[in-house]
Amino acid sequence: MPQFDQNEEKAFIIEKIKERPVNKKKLAQRTMLTAAMAVMFGLIACLTFLLLEPIISKMLYPQEQPQIVVFPEDKDEMAPEDMLSDSKDEQNKDSLTSDEEELPGALAENLFTMESYQQMYASMNEYVEELRRSMVSVTGIHSDVDWFNEVQTSKYQTYGVIIANNSVELLILTKYEPLEGADRISLTFFNDEQKTAQLKSYDKVSGLAIVAVKLEDMKTEDSDLTEQVAIARLGVSSTKSFVGSPVVALGTSSGLGDSVHYGMITAQHTQQTLTDRAYSFWITNITGNDSSDGMLFNLRGQLIGIITNSISGSDYENMITVYGISELKKTIEKLSNQEPIAYLGIHTKNVTREAHVEMNVPYGAFIKRVEMSSPAMIEGMQVGDIVTAIDGSEVRDQSDYSSKLLRFAPGQAVEIMIMRQSQSGYKEIKFNITLTEVP
Repeated sequence: MPQFDQNEEKAFIIEKIKERPVNKKKLAQRTMLTAAMAVMFGLIACLTFLLLEPIISKMLYPQEQPQIVVFPEDKDEMAPEDMLSDSKDEQNKDSLTSDEEELPGALAENLFTMESYQQMYASMNEYVEELRRSMVSVTGIHSDVDWFNEVQTSKYQTYGVIIANNSVELLILTKYEPLEGADRISLTFFNDEQKTAQLKSYDKVSGLAIVAVKLEDMKTEDSDLTEQVAIARLGVSSTKSFVGSPVVALGTSSGLGDSVHYGMITAQHTQQTLTDRAYSFWITNITGNDSSDGMLFNLRGQLIGIITNSISGSDYENMITVYGISELKKTIEKLSNQEPIAYLGIHTKNVTREAHVEMNVPYGAFIKRVEMSSPAMIEGMQVGDIVTAIDGSEVRDQSDYSSKLLRFAPGQAVEIMIMRQSQSGYKEIKFNITLTEVP
């Protein structure tokens, strides 16, 4: 039997385990694959969260949608004194005596005493205080960095008026220019309480804007400012009896903040034509200046005009002038609902009766200018054409054209009917034009 020495026996039973050599290439590939899978999983998780989070949030915390703001179309309104005139004439028909007998008694009854004036102005003061509840001071705060890397703040103030509560926000109508490029918008209400607002929408053509403050931001632990303010009602500025109407101007009508002036509408200025719009301007006997700003109300609590400095004339350069509210209602409605305003790109004027009778010019909106690169120019509309219909609805003048165009939205195709002069007279031409958004 073979004999093994001790060393040989140990060498026989001891096994040496060698480690497998590391494949660095495969390890790197697996590491990169794992990292890529982790990134992909993270992206999928993020994408899924972004897509589902709004849906889940709406299901768990449903948010109230803002109500659509609608302003009723103008109707011819009869002044209270006109409504009573017929019945008064009928009642007094049999009781009238000679003027000589009635006049002294009527004058004696209507003589104003000091007490009468005090009562009248006390009543007007109460009325103005109620109007102030719908007025808002609007400040655009602009920040800039100077050469020394210091922040410079500038403020531009204008006035606004509360026009609607859409169940989510309080909407304020104001001027756009002081707010253009503002970093922050501050509102100061009638009781000096301040809130921060957001620019909701604006229209560069009319220069108007809507700023909004959320209803939840109007509340504090102690009170709800929404219950203290008032929403202004939009009146009518297109009636024949508008001239001579008593009015109240609130804002900076004299160039000083928070001022009040009483007066009346004295005349209507020729309509000012802007791109696709026509606005009536009214002149008052209230003295103003270049910095006049604010709103004009009648004595029935209705907003009837927006003070503007767009009119200049030697005969009334110091008189406050206003945009009539009637032609602005549709624009304000669209701004309140953040609806884009359609753009055709023409400036128009009315065809006078003399031109119609003597030169046989058709009634309609006479085109006096066509904007460069506008839908109107691209499709071939020209200066001298007369717009007579939009989508089959007759256009009688520039105000009619403006109001009808505002019913459409950018992207809609409309049929524009025009009359164009030729050697044999005016001939009818039809255009099918796709409207765009105001540039």
